[in-house]
Amino acid sequence: MQTRRTFITTLAAAAALTAGLPAHAADTIKVGILHSLSGTMAISETSLKDVALMTIDEINANGGVMGKKLEAVVVDPASNWPLFAEKARQLVVKDKVAAVFGCWTSVSRKSVLPVFKETNNLLFYPVQYEGEELEKNVFYTGAAPNQQAIPAVEYLMSKDGGGAKRFVLLGTDYVYPRTTNKILRAFLKSKGVKDSDIQEVYTPFGHADYQTIVANIKKFSTGGKTAVISTINGDSNVPFYKELGNAGLKATDVPVVAFSVGEEELRGVDTKPLLGHLAAWNYFESVKNPVNASFVKKWKAYAAAKKLPNAASAVTNDPMEATYVGIHMWAQAVEKAKSTDTDKVIAAMGGQTFKAPSGYTLTMDATNHHLHKPVMIGEIKGDGQFSVVWKTKDVVRAQPWSPFIAGNEGKQKL
Repeated sequence: MQTRRTFITTLAAAAALTAGLPAHAADTIKVGILHSLSGTMAISETSLKDVALMTIDEINANGGVMGKKLEAVVVDPASNWPLFAEKARQLVVKDKVAAVFGCWTSVSRKSVLPVFKETNNLLFYPVQYEGEELEKNVFYTGAAPNQQAIPAVEYLMSKDGGGAKRFVLLGTDYVYPRTTNKILRAFLKSKGVKDSDIQEVYTPFGHADYQTIVANIKKFSTGGKTAVISTINGDSNVPFYKELGNAGLKATDVPVVAFSVGEEELRGVDTKPLLGHLAAWNYFESVKNPVNASFVKKWKAYAAAKKLPNAASAVTNDPMEATYVGIHMWAQAVEKAKSTDTDKVIAAMGGQTFKAPSGYTLTMDATNHHLHKPVMIGEIKGDGQFSVVWKTKDVVRAQPWSPFIAGNEGKQKL
């Protein structure tokens, strides 16, 4: 029979054996995937969940992280912004994940920020956004405004882009479009564009009737060479682009450059009437290089093997690439830190590099938690792909705080 003394000695020995182990289960490291799989944003976010799972499978097949398999915990916040915070807390506190990969809209990101700050956990955010934010607990693998919005408008104003003089800023009514358009309005004014030559229009999430809006764009365009800058998000893009086609508004008349429309969103649209309309991203599926050829092949094979919906027409896009890069960089940082401890991983993330499907080597900036990324502008083709018509020669360092907004000077670091 075990005495009280030997029982305590046994406990002490067990404690000594486990003292050096991480908080996670000995055989796996849990990571969270926080994307809307239902509701208005599912059209964009479901593929990010799937490519995250593919990336985790890829890392596990190559030996995992610190010799352990990654275990994905997937939740669905259902395009419900307060639910994002609830699900983030569940992942961090209950499921004890080492990091979370997720969110699309800025309102969802801002909803979860207090959770990551309070618990000192990590969010990897894979979508272009409006900037004006810099958080210790977030790594931004999508574009800041100077890596997408500003270059796109400069292109539209150039001779190659059609020499636009008037602009319609059309977006979904939430923080990302409104803040982006505040930056773009300030930029356009710095270039001599008058307020009377700028229109701002916002629609709610899930909006489906764009007949009046497109008619008004057509009318506004009679006042001079006009371009539309679209920050419409989610499934509203489908009726908007359909209405452009119905109204016969061609890219040669009024080009539309979109910041949230990629190959995935165009899968549900007849793109033939949309030829020549534009999107600005940091990656397109159509770019030619060996890394991208491998990435696209792996994704199409994964979609077929997992019998994903419409697997036969599976496409890659920019936020999928940013998700893929972010998970790999986090894994590299954990290996370097020899720990999943948040502060150690943050220190190890600075300066991480990754040869991305874009064809460029991306670097995580050590001082502002953003990637150095290329900028590309693509024209919509009849098959739903994009032809790259302009790109930067090299990667561009992010400026999360726009220099066109007063008071942002010198605010580019944490």
